[in-house]
Formats: sequence, C-alpha cells, structure tokens
Amino acid sequence: MNCFFVSDLHGHQRRYEQLFNAIEREHPAAVFFGGDLLPGAHRAAAAQFPVVADFIEDYLAAQLRRLSEALGEQYPRVFLILGNDDPRRVEASLRESRFAALWTYLHGGSDSIGGYTAYGYSYVPPSPFQLKDWERYDVSRYVDPGCVSPEEGRRSIPVNPSEIRYATIQADLEELAGDTDLSQAIMLFHAPPYNTALDRAALDGRKIDHAPVDVHVGSVAIRKFILKRQPRITLHGHIHESASITGSWQEKLGDSWCYSAAHRGPELALVRFDPEFPQNATRELL
Repeated sequence: MNCFFVSDLHGHQRRYEQLFNAIEREHPAAVFFGGDLLPGAHRAAAAQFPVVADFIEDYLAAQLRRLSEALGEQYPRVFLILGNDDPRRVEASLRESRFAALWTYLHGGSDSIGGYTAYGYSYVPPSPFQLKDWERYDVSRYVDPGCVSPEEGRRSIPVNPSEIRYATIQADLEELAGDTDLSQAIMLFHAPPYNTALDRAALDGRKIDHAPVDVHVGSVAIRKFILKRQPRITLHGHIHESASITGSWQEKLGDSWCYSAAHRGPELALVRFDPEFPQNATRELL
C-alpha cells in the first residue's frame, strides 16, 4: 500500500503542484498532510505565491476535486490535520460535509485505511510564536525559556480559559488512543517527539537570561506515548531544519518508525512509505 506524507507546505503552490503531479503519476493509496497547510499573511505580503482569497475552497479543494475527477476510483484517501501556523478558525470549513469525498479531517479522531487505523493530532508544545490555536502545555505547565505560554499570545477562536490553563498533550493522547492496540496504527502528528533527529532546531549557542536554550524542541508527551504504545508508524513535521542539521528524516523509537516531512528549502519533501514495510520508506525533494 503506497502512501505519501507531506507537511509544512505553508501555502506554497509550487510545492502543492509537485505533490499533485506525483499523485497523478503514481496513484498512491493514501496521502497524509501533516499540518501547516495554509499561507501565512507575511508570506503572501512578500509575494512568495499568488494570493488566493479562500485557500481551502478556491485552491486546496479545487485542485483535489480536479484530481478526483481525473483519477476516478484511483483517487487516494486523503487525511489531513492543521499545524501551529494555521488559524483554527478554518477547522470548521475542513469538517464540512461537502468536502467529505475529498479528504478526512483527522485531528482528534481516527479512521481506517487498508487494514490500518490512522489517528490525527495537531497540537505542539509552547513555542516562541504568538498564534496559540494549536499549542498546549506538554506534560506539565512548564514553558521553555524564550517560549510564550499558551495562556498568552493570540487565538483565532475563543477557548475556555480552563482548557487553555490545564489541558496537556499528554492527557489528550491518552484520551485519543484509549486502550486500543496501536501496533497497526499510523499516527499523524504535527509535532515531532522530543530529543530525536526530527526535533533538532537551529538554536545552537542561544541563551535566554544566560541560560542555554534546548536545541531539541519536540514534545516529551509524544515521545513517551510512542515508546509506551508503539504505533507502527508516526508522521511528523513542524521543525523545518531538523533533517538538514541531523542528516536524518527518520528515527526508530522501539518498534515504531517515525518520519518527518518538514523541510526548510523551497522544494517539496515527499515521504513515500508502505506500512507493511516501514523500513523501506524514502524521502525525495521535488
């Protein structure tokens, strides 16, 4: 079962075009989008791509609908989540029934694909960025030096203050998976697991109030979850520079294979994998 995984496209239409062309050529069974799908206002202002008034309706849905019409029964299952750079106000649009034939919105839920179960989860630990729609405390209310608390920053939709203050990624994952056997699970995350080749940020030598900044910025909760529950495959993005710093876009935690499709260059990083043979996954820059 050939699958594609991409992440952190940030609305760059050239990357999307490379992906759509690859889908049309190769007919994958499934395509996983790992968040940060939409163009940021600062990138549009910098004219890095043509401005689209409604990116979901006028670009993403329009292009996937074209692919669906061209491929017919060979159109892949499409699973997607949002990332920390995507405003949560667009989530309602992604869930609309009129898009159900084009994609499955996976955050906080699960769905079956070819004998496997796909799960999705968008939240990342506290970051230095101001948009907090997709940020949670990780395993406690600790915030790394230089980062902004989820209780500060800004949000595109209102959230219960109690949820902002007390919710954690760790508790969310326990609720998401329950007691289910995850040995045949594909977990679609935006954040990478902590202290791996996938969460290495370009923070060398950085200090905050004379304290060195941790160069690993992934989620402790996600790492603990993977090691404890051992899903078959986990998919990650978020830290664009990790692969260029560490030289690796994949890591094995116990029996779980972990892949990153984040990339800091202009190319599309396309991960191809077959869940039957996770050790044979590849990553190509297009």
